[in-house]
Amino acid sequence: MKPVYVINGFLDSGKTDFFKYTIAQPYFRTKGKTLLIVCEEGENEYEEKLLTATNTVLETFEDEEDFTPAALMALDAKHEPERILIEYNGMWNFKNFKIPNKWKLEQQITIIDASSFELYFTNMKSLLSEQLRNSELILFNRCDGIEDLATYKRNVKAINQKADIIFEDMNGEVDVTLDEDLPFDLNADPIELNNFGYGMFYLDALEHVDRYDGKNVSFTAMVAKPYDMADNAFVPGRMAMTCCADDMQFLGFKCEYDDAPSLKEKEWVKVTANVKKALVPEYQGVGPLLSVVSLEHVSEPKSPVIDFSNPNE
Repeated sequence: MKPVYVINGFLDSGKTDFFKYTIAQPYFRTKGKTLLIVCEEGENEYEEKLLTATNTVLETFEDEEDFTPAALMALDAKHEPERILIEYNGMWNFKNFKIPNKWKLEQQITIIDASSFELYFTNMKSLLSEQLRNSELILFNRCDGIEDLATYKRNVKAINQKADIIFEDMNGEVDVTLDEDLPFDLNADPIELNNFGYGMFYLDALEHVDRYDGKNVSFTAMVAKPYDMADNAFVPGRMAMTCCADDMQFLGFKCEYDDAPSLKEKEWVKVTANVKKALVPEYQGVGPLLSVVSLEHVSEPKSPVIDFSNPNE
């Protein structure tokens, strides 16, 4: 199958600059032709000199309805490329993105102009969410002068927990450390997590499990019992709304508990658990593994769904 590399983002976010830099690198100059498909016209263009030097052919699509697997296969037959790069239009819903069966989506990257992120996140959240949902890399550029990058990171992680997120200003990559922004005391024993706090713990522990290794956490959670999980374990967690009411996901970690068979699916419990960094088969890698210290049955909380916009819950 032919590898496809997709870059998306809104107009003038820096997609063209990213691809221009990429195809010019020695590691990208392998044998064969590169087909570059551009779906919108921004301020920057691809110079003919660069395209010729990198054995790259450029094709454009102006209308979303024309971007079909059949049209893409016609370009495949025309140019016989070894690889395909697609600069996708940020105003086209990525949910409708389809490529030929003979092509394989190798990597998806989203480029975000940090100076415009808040505007897009507020007014075009549905489109933005589709761009972010399956991206392996999310690059925020133009971060100069933005102090609260940690909030941007949290907003993105609520939509795509697995993506690598990079922040860049004019001087290069910016390190975003969340310790001081966490809505709970990391030194408390146990660390008490409210609604928002649990959501932040979940997102942060995915990336910084070492922070919590050996610590105790306490939170109210809904019980989930995956059919393929061992009898001595369950998943306490919370539902979170990432985009709209129809776009919910369950946030929870595996938790060892000898009396797990007595728990019922979707009942509510108050859990105090010890966190350890461990190799967990269900994660297909290393992550937070919880072990119950104490557990009590409780009523459903007033706000059962995590609202990342309300830190007071």
